[in-house]
Amino acid sequence: MNQSKPNPIRPLVAWRALRRLIQNPEDTAQVFEIIRAIGGRAIERGFRRFRLTPVGEKILREKINLVDTLKDREYLATLPRGSLGQAYLHFTASQQLTADGLVDASEDHTEEMLDPNVKLYAERLRDMHDLWHTLTGYGRDELGEACLLAFTYAQTRNRGIALIVLFAGLEIRKSIGISVFRAICRGYRDGRKAAWLPQQDFEALLKHPISEVRKELNINEPIPYRALLSDYLEAQAL
Repeated sequence: MNQSKPNPIRPLVAWRALRRLIQNPEDTAQVFEIIRAIGGRAIERGFRRFRLTPVGEKILREKINLVDTLKDREYLATLPRGSLGQAYLHFTASQQLTADGLVDASEDHTEEMLDPNVKLYAERLRDMHDLWHTLTGYGRDELGEACLLAFTYAQTRNRGIALIVLFAGLEIRKSIGISVFRAICRGYRDGRKAAWLPQQDFEALLKHPISEVRKELNINEPIPYRALLSDYLEAQAL
């Protein structure tokens, strides 16, 4: 098996990318720059766990790309009302997102991986992001993204994600105070309590009622986030 390139820790690269991300939260490419700069071996550790699962073994053997299913809107539209697939379709349509919207932003970083299986896992993890938005109930506002990234850090243990969460929380605190960290900490705790999402067969779960999927994966309602959201949006409008 080919080995992926080692990831040296590059704090200055991460810091510059973080500053650019703070200036423009929509610059998703900086997220991948930070993750690559200080994420260490988080992707490789996740891959080793993933490949030992039945779903992981199948994905790697059959070279299944999740994005192929997620970008098939005609297929998603045929799924039952109330299903995860329908909810995902509604979420992406309402936010004017496409399933492959993160591909270009991350392409330079996944291309660096020599091992095609690690690359396939990393891309699958990337393509789950908006599915996780749909499942957790966190929106694409900056508060929702920070909470979801806290959830994601609990699932992946990627230090780059932790850094983004910390600085996002400090920025949002300027608008709504220290209570932002209550919502972020809840996202982290929920990520720890939930099933390990990278190993889930989302191609199959898309057909199931989203309420059942949430129950099966032990994903809770984001109550602190929703309680703060109106205050955050009002503060942003001022």
